[in-house]
Amino acid sequence: VQRGQPSKIHVVSVVASEQGLEYVRKYLPQNVEYWIVVLDPEMNAKSYIVPGIGDAGDLSFGEKLE
Repeated sequence: VQRGQPSKIHVVSVVASEQGLEYVRKYLPQNVEYWIVVLDPEMNAKSYIVPGIGDAGDLSFGEKLE
């Protein structure tokens, strides 16, 4: 931030994993408040949140291009 330092940062997420939250906490400053609806315990080998919310990306943006 070039103009100053925010007093608090809010991170809002519908779903997150324990691993992802740990990663974000490692790189963001201490003045962050997390608002997470569901915190799932793990990610699979493809880094998908398990159990997650299914194919939300496909439902929102169309089918995958693999």
